[in-house]
Amino acid sequence: MKLEHTALNVPDPKAQANWMVEHLGLKLVRDLGEPTFITFVADNDGALLELYKNPKADIPDYFQISPYTLHLAFTTDDLDTTKAGLLAAGASDTGIAETLPNGDTYVFLHDPWGLSIQLIKRVAPIL
Repeated sequence: MKLEHTALNVPDPKAQANWMVEHLGLKLVRDLGEPTFITFVADNDGALLELYKNPKADIPDYFQISPYTLHLAFTTDDLDTTKAGLLAAGASDTGIAETLPNGDTYVFLHDPWGLSIQLIKRVAPIL
């Protein structure tokens, strides 16, 4: 088997996908429209994220979910500049920043809909 995608039930999939494309460097790969607005975005390596609004399930209050419970992680070589750009684009700062024992450094932000975004500068790539 191969992991295909991760899916999130969100309040405004189209707007959130567009924000991710514009500010996180993802690309729109599929947009199925109404009624659930199923939208797929991907990074350059093909990691897929499905955003949809499905009335069969509650939409979590992402602002209330700890970033340590759920987050999307993005690597960056410049935490401060990347963080500042996302804050200017409507993200909010969680106040969480840490340097791990191996030297990796990260911060957590919320996108405009509350989903936690981790920006991480790794000493060495995982893959």
